[in-house]
Amino acid sequence: MSNKIQAIRGMNDLLPDQSPAWQYLERQLRALVERYDYREIRTPIVEQTGLFARSIGEATDVVEKEMYTFDDRNGESLTLRPENTAAVVRAAMEHGLLHNQTQRLWYMGPMFRYERPQKGRYRQFHQIGIEAYGMTGPDIDAEIILLSARLWRQLGMSEHVTLELNSLGSPEARVRYREALVAYFEAHREVLDEDSRRRLTSNPLRILDSKNPDMAEMLTGAPQLFDHLDDESREHFEQLKATLDDAGIGYRLNPRLVRGLDYYSRTVFEWTTTALGSQGTVCGGGRYDGLVEQLGGKAVPAVGFAIGLERLMLLLETLGLIPDEAKGGVDAYLLAMGDGAERQALLLGERLRDALPALRLQVHCGGGSFKSQIRRADRSGARVALILGEDEIANGRLTLKPLRDDGEQQTLDQDAAIAWLAERIVGES
Repeated sequence: MSNKIQAIRGMNDLLPDQSPAWQYLERQLRALVERYDYREIRTPIVEQTGLFARSIGEATDVVEKEMYTFDDRNGESLTLRPENTAAVVRAAMEHGLLHNQTQRLWYMGPMFRYERPQKGRYRQFHQIGIEAYGMTGPDIDAEIILLSARLWRQLGMSEHVTLELNSLGSPEARVRYREALVAYFEAHREVLDEDSRRRLTSNPLRILDSKNPDMAEMLTGAPQLFDHLDDESREHFEQLKATLDDAGIGYRLNPRLVRGLDYYSRTVFEWTTTALGSQGTVCGGGRYDGLVEQLGGKAVPAVGFAIGLERLMLLLETLGLIPDEAKGGVDAYLLAMGDGAERQALLLGERLRDALPALRLQVHCGGGSFKSQIRRADRSGARVALILGEDEIANGRLTLKPLRDDGEQQTLDQDAAIAWLAERIVGES
């Protein structure tokens, strides 16, 4: 017998018991972005490889090590999207959304990176992101941070996340900083690990992100990017901080925060938590004013963020913040007892759904004894069992048996049963 085919490592199934919590989170996210008038954009999960190589940066870990890239039947190199900002920029350019316009856009969907799977970090993962185009000032930077802060309040986790801020300055300022950083690292080359030595010529700012404890003291003494900022970037950053101060949003300045993708400039930020161990970042973003021009368009200012949904879901579960109504289950389970009851139960089920659109109802199918049916009703999590037997059918009635409290079983006319369900079950949901 051949081996069973299983899911690809790091690409996980979402099972029926898990999906209600995901649906709850997705509803929260959709409702929030719509309140700020961000409009949804959906892009393909496959793009030309050059899109990501040009935008993310040839020397980044994502492009060098993590992309799922393949040649199609025409020999064209294609890549499963490892992130979506570049794809959104491509779509906005292609369809003329950026010419003399401002845009507030959002997306949600799967991304793909080949890396070692671990809890909250997978090879197929899901992100929600927002992107704002055509606005140069720190006000739009502040808006997207305020939006993310509102999300944490909405989910009940504000006290468990911390905002970290930095500014990368202009590309010109970053070139000067890079020169100073490389000179410093060259003077401490003996302390650098192998990965950092490789990055020294390709992407030295990423060395600042190293978690190697043997390098911690050396990194503490590294030149500070903020000391090399141009005046315009410094003023932009000061205005952003002032707005956050006025809004009561606390933050921590992190001079070593650089983000992992080459297209960032000026504002960068992360929301982090200590509740998930080493996987502490739950949201990251910033400004990328040069990306549209880098991809062949006219220069357009842009800012945005992305949130990994698997990690956010893990945080909700860890903190016990998934509400009971987001854990699935049904309100009522309709049993069918006796000859012809199955058909009548299906018809009654449709009548109940017409009368009570919010009622989550499962109608028993497949026959079986009363004992087996009531056992399935209990396993379903329903609050009440609805029993339709021969007597109920003959008299136009329905028996209601509470399953989660000490209420008494009662038999009512079907109209009265609908009213009882409306008041006691749907009204309390």
